[in-house]
Amino acid sequence: MVDQELIEAARAGEADAVRSLLDRSASVTARDPSGATALVAAAYGNHLGVVRLLLDAGSDVNVKDSTEQSAYLIATSEVGEDTALLDLTLAAGADVNAKDSYNGTGLIRAADRAHVEIVRRLLETEIDVDHVNRLGWTALLEAIILGGGDERHTETVRLLVEGGVDVSLADGDGVTPLAHARGHGYEDIAAILTDAGANS
Repeated sequence: MVDQELIEAARAGEADAVRSLLDRSASVTARDPSGATALVAAAYGNHLGVVRLLLDAGSDVNVKDSTEQSAYLIATSEVGEDTALLDLTLAAGADVNAKDSYNGTGLIRAADRAHVEIVRRLLETEIDVDHVNRLGWTALLEAIILGGGDERHTETVRLLVEGGVDVSLADGDGVTPLAHARGHGYEDIAAILTDAGANS
């Protein structure tokens, strides 16, 4: 009973209740019907104080729920530009190359959503910048194909290029990032790629 109460308190961001339940020996490894642990539940709400409590209590930062979401992967894509949760998970030993249900990395997820500060932070880690997901796309390709060519996605592309991505790595159909950018009329992105020596 206390185990499920812990998960619900974590989901609600109730730090005092979480602390009390931990004192009553609630298990940080318990899961709810969705497969979420208290840590995963807290991460979805970006409840930083609760996340700290759970990590200090021994929660596994790399555990995923039934949708293949870990606290770290949630931090890369589900809480906007705030890097605090990401920093907590990295400090706790998160696997930076963990994959989601699309076999995508946190960098791919952040690039897709143009979370510029998250992308910047991830590029400081040992993450595989050219990982290809189940769709046949890298972080660079996702930023172009799914991004709409807006200012934030353009900045994301610039950061990825500066971070050392392979600017000519094509998708599963052989279409390069530059070809995608030109095909969508994203002139600023095309210019960044051209300046970086991308093949068309």
